[in-house]
Amino acid sequence: MFKHIKNDIPASIVVFFVALPLCLGIALASGAPLFSGVIAGIIGGVLVGGLSGSKIGVSGPAAGLAAIVLTAIGTLGGYENFLVAVVLGGIIQIIFGILKAGVIGYYFPSSVIKGMLTGIGIIIILKQIPHFFGYDPDPEGDWAFFQVDGENTFSEILNTINNISPGATLIAIIGLSILLLWDKVLSKKAKVFQIIQGPLVAVAVGIIFYVLTQDSEVLGISKDHLVKVPVPDDVSSFIGQFSFPNFSAITNPKVWITAFTIALVASLETLLCVEATDKLDPHKNVTPTNRELLAQGAGNIVSGLIGGLPITQVIVRSSANIQSGGRTKLSAIIHGFLLLISVILIPTLLNMIPLSVLAAILFIVGFKLAKPALFIKMYKLGWKQSIPFFVTVIGIVFTDLLVGISLGLAVGIVVILLKSYQNSHFLHIEDNSDGKHKIKMTLAEEVTFFNKGAILKELDSLPQNTYLELDVLKTRFLDYDIIEILEDFSHKAKERNIDIKLISKRGVVENPPSYIQFFEQRPKSDLSLS
Repeated sequence: MFKHIKNDIPASIVVFFVALPLCLGIALASGAPLFSGVIAGIIGGVLVGGLSGSKIGVSGPAAGLAAIVLTAIGTLGGYENFLVAVVLGGIIQIIFGILKAGVIGYYFPSSVIKGMLTGIGIIIILKQIPHFFGYDPDPEGDWAFFQVDGENTFSEILNTINNISPGATLIAIIGLSILLLWDKVLSKKAKVFQIIQGPLVAVAVGIIFYVLTQDSEVLGISKDHLVKVPVPDDVSSFIGQFSFPNFSAITNPKVWITAFTIALVASLETLLCVEATDKLDPHKNVTPTNRELLAQGAGNIVSGLIGGLPITQVIVRSSANIQSGGRTKLSAIIHGFLLLISVILIPTLLNMIPLSVLAAILFIVGFKLAKPALFIKMYKLGWKQSIPFFVTVIGIVFTDLLVGISLGLAVGIVVILLKSYQNSHFLHIEDNSDGKHKIKMTLAEEVTFFNKGAILKELDSLPQNTYLELDVLKTRFLDYDIIEILEDFSHKAKERNIDIKLISKRGVVENPPSYIQFFEQRPKSDLSLS
């Protein structure tokens, strides 16, 4: 784990700066105490990072759960009751891991996963535009199209035009320039620029800018546009920020429903993120999904016990980790410790960081996820790849993460059905010189009820006086629905003077009297048909 520490420490600093406002913003969007988001970020980094088998994934509070949390706190009668659901959700996730439910993650089409990454990249950019210009009515981490403040993604951008903060915008532009200079030029010039990351310099410059201009009427940055970490007065007030579950609520059925919802959504988001980060990982590490569910479950149990929000593996922090050169789980663990140390020792300093500088950092993360070249590449791959991709992207931008992925997955399934429909058989017209059409139909290796329409259409279109060779030599699975179609067609064939020669591993049969009996009487050792 310490082999690549020179890569992991700089990456962890970048992830820390990305994670800090998101932890606070997601807590705000969830209607939970601000410190609950920080707790979830710390647990997600230190505990889940340590238990996880992922080398580059980063866990923490997830925007996709914010609406569920907001509703559940009100429904369950308070935050302490909700924490019981978080603990139970963690236990359910551990059960998922033991039952090896992590295999679900492997069944999402590549085009949908790429669409998810691209959609999130676009959302990051769109959502950060108001923060970049110093307009912050919507909390960080609210990624849904319809926002908690009543606006939507695009109306919020339009509102920004009349609410631009000159100081916040100026330091955002300076910060973005530093990041681009560091990434494109300086990091290639000397090792020191690889050790000291551009985001750290941009944040430091942002703090200096705030201190120097805080008395300026034009360039001064409002405190509403700064990071807002809770500042305790002493040790007891710091400890007082922790909340603890009210286990007397465990008998409430609504608590169990919320727990199962959290477990299901958190597990799904985690598995999607695992698939996505493994695709982004330049070193192509493969994350053990069942172990990931166990790690997430343990994290949610601990987070719930001490007042934290639900945890998942999250793509924004994970992609920032990958883009910053993180190589092992040490990066995620260090970022968790940085969150812990900073909120204890330097909360006042953290509260001088302009959100517009952090928006500039997220701009870079978003652009690298949604590069224009990827759209061209997916388009060139053909409709079977491009349609699920574009549907997923549009769905995420105009709804939210899970709805967008569900739409993409639904379209992906339709594409699979169409491909299955098209690939059921191969038709070859051999000869019609003697007045009788000779046609050979070769069935695919697996023919299921999905193929009923295609085969039925083909058989019905055969002209009268046809000699049909039906080749099932290579067919390993023939659905009973298809056998019924052949049985029904045999009666029509006699009326239309169509002769059928059935070619199978059991031999060649001319005009079998019953297809159902023929396939039922096959030897059990014959695996050519099932």
